[in-house]
Amino acid sequence: MSVRASEAVWVEKYRPTSLSEMVGQEAIVPLLRAYAAQRSMPHLLFAGPPGTGKTTAALALARDLYGPEWRQNFLELNSSDERGIDTVRTSIKQYARTAPLGDVGFKLLLLDEADSLTSEAQAALRRTMERYSGSCRFILSCNYSSRIIDPIQSRCAVFRFRAYSPEAIRQQLERVAKAEHRTITPEAIETLLGASAGDMRRAINLLQLAAAGNERITAETVKEHATVPLRREVEAMLSAALAGNFLDARGRLYAIITERGASGEDILRSIHSYLPDIPDTVLPPREKVRLVEYLGEIDFRLAQGATDRVQLEAVLAHLAAQAPAGR
Repeated sequence: MSVRASEAVWVEKYRPTSLSEMVGQEAIVPLLRAYAAQRSMPHLLFAGPPGTGKTTAALALARDLYGPEWRQNFLELNSSDERGIDTVRTSIKQYARTAPLGDVGFKLLLLDEADSLTSEAQAALRRTMERYSGSCRFILSCNYSSRIIDPIQSRCAVFRFRAYSPEAIRQQLERVAKAEHRTITPEAIETLLGASAGDMRRAINLLQLAAAGNERITAETVKEHATVPLRREVEAMLSAALAGNFLDARGRLYAIITERGASGEDILRSIHSYLPDIPDTVLPPREKVRLVEYLGEIDFRLAQGATDRVQLEAVLAHLAAQAPAGR
């Protein structure tokens, strides 16, 4: 059964189908368009944060290369689901060794979240890329290129995707809202920009949530659905901590976690982004440097599975200790 247009996921519904439709990533898209025009390209490595257009660029490149028959020459695999060496030896190798269809001399294989592959799988992938480069080009997509072994990186043209600029996200949000016959206020767009932090996918998903049952999207309707801490909430939490009021700051932290449903990584990222705006009279530059180092340690602990609340409380306690009353 087909999904009605009104029920479709907007991220997929409005995903660009051609490189010419992509917004942002001005340093990358023209080069990809040149590959499509020349029908010649090396292996590619797309690295960057989530929601910055890596998968969209790969799909659009495939469509521009092969036209309506692009699906017959394109395969997408997710390495987080199939991350072992057996995947490379079976699925990937079997696809790479078969001849392409049409007048383009190679097929495309998109390996999403390639940084999830084990070291053994990456070593096997390197050999496969070497052996079947005549019939297949690989596009590896990852969040952290440092987790890709050097022999693979050296065989790829590396493209580093940056978080989308506010203007690029604003342009896309306005286009989607207009297509869906919704009115969106400037304040709502600013709230979406703050909540998405350069992640286009998150911005559009949040827009769709806010638009459910609402013809007019306001900042209030966005805030009702935001699952990441908003700027003013983080600012209030940090202000309380820097004033030496740890208990007040902790209460605000709990509200962000319980009412917003924000993760520890989201809150830590918001704290980090707000640091430059803290006046030097409140937090001297030397203390900011030390705090950045401390936040890096907390980020590592969270990645290793530490408890969000305990680690974030430690950050607030650290800040409260910088207040004159805490010295």
